[in-house]
Amino acid sequence: MEKGVNFAVVKWAGGKRQLINQFQKYFPKEVKRYFEPFVGGGAIAFHMIQTKKPKKVFLSDLNEELINVYEVVRDSIKELISILKKYQKKHSKELYYNTRKEDPEVMSKLSRAARFIYLNKTCFNGLYRVNSKGQFNVPIGSYKNPKICPENELREMSRLLKNVQLKSQSFEKILKSAKKGDFVYFDPPYYPLNKSSFTKYAKGNFLENEQRDLFELFKKLDKKGCKVMLSNSSAKFIKDLYNSYNVHFVEATRMINCHADKRGKVKEVVITNY
Repeated sequence: MEKGVNFAVVKWAGGKRQLINQFQKYFPKEVKRYFEPFVGGGAIAFHMIQTKKPKKVFLSDLNEELINVYEVVRDSIKELISILKKYQKKHSKELYYNTRKEDPEVMSKLSRAARFIYLNKTCFNGLYRVNSKGQFNVPIGSYKNPKICPENELREMSRLLKNVQLKSQSFEKILKSAKKGDFVYFDPPYYPLNKSSFTKYAKGNFLENEQRDLFELFKKLDKKGCKVMLSNSSAKFIKDLYNSYNVHFVEATRMINCHADKRGKVKEVVITNY
């Protein structure tokens, strides 16, 4: 079995690291160019870079803060580690909420990335959530000793990102770049199984209309000759939408739910056009 990286720059709700072993049989054997338009925590992207060694990698996300983090990890790792070590040393409830109040719009790329990583590593469940004004509003998590600056892992991530193209853009934009033979993996915000599910995507929601737009893009990429793989919830809406493609099932452990009794193992779908 191929083994890839076993750590992440950021924690991300719905992260795919736990599912990589189940995904192995669905990945193409050879990947020359790889696209991931909802990169999130990047577990699949880093696995691809390590195990499939594509010649070109294109990672994007609508979340500008997240893409900035990856750019800074790639381009300014030494300076980033220096700042994160200071956060690690001074971490407290007071520092968390003072940092959360800061306006990233007036910060440098470096300071903005360090702030994001610090909040991500110390907030509740690594959840990314913003209010109507686009302000990060997740409360502090109850961690005794959060690993804010895993130096060796960050340096390795920087190495893996060296030749990766990063962009903050909506998922539809990849249609212009992807071509026959490319592998495209979609990990969008999941369609909710119930009303308590978390569906925020950056400053908006990702519901029926957005899922249908993504399905249309899936079809266009299929017609182009791309190999396309998509993860989503096992909601009837999703299974019906993609019923003309190959629908596979995997089992994941999900911890973000307002009802404790609804956390645990849940079936999810993996959809492929090959």
